[in-house]
Amino acid sequence: MILPALNIHTLFTLLVSGAFGILAFDLFGQTLSPLLKDIVPTLGAKLAPVALANQSLGAITGLGAKSIAQNGIGHGLHLLTGLLAYPIGYMFIARPISQKIAPIVPWWVVGIVYGILLWVFALYVMAHLVAGNPAFLGWSGITWVAFWGHIVFGVVIAGFAWWRHER
Repeated sequence: MILPALNIHTLFTLLVSGAFGILAFDLFGQTLSPLLKDIVPTLGAKLAPVALANQSLGAITGLGAKSIAQNGIGHGLHLLTGLLAYPIGYMFIARPISQKIAPIVPWWVVGIVYGILLWVFALYVMAHLVAGNPAFLGWSGITWVAFWGHIVFGVVIAGFAWWRHER
């Protein structure tokens, strides 16, 4: 696999791609989706990633979502996940694997697939298996907003990483 060098250039790419990615995710999920509800039938819901982070941490720690929310820990988890964990997953796992097994696949396709994998992780693993919600949040309106929001996130971080490292 072709892993990026672990240096200041890569750290900058991780943080900035994550910042742009989480900004795009939140802008789409909390602002654009509600505005598009009359145009796109599957949109309209507002994403609540901090609430999911609170639920997940509450379930893991046994403290409950309300206790976690009062401390603002869910906000921190949402930001750290978007700024670091998910960009690290893209740059050190998803992109190197794609370059090894299918090097002709363009960055934006890898970004889309990565976004879908993040969606499955968030709505099946975290929301369902960890927090105890219905799988994929019961296939409600928020399910589809989260689907597109995670794809937006994946494409944004993939695009920035490509621009900084591969073009």
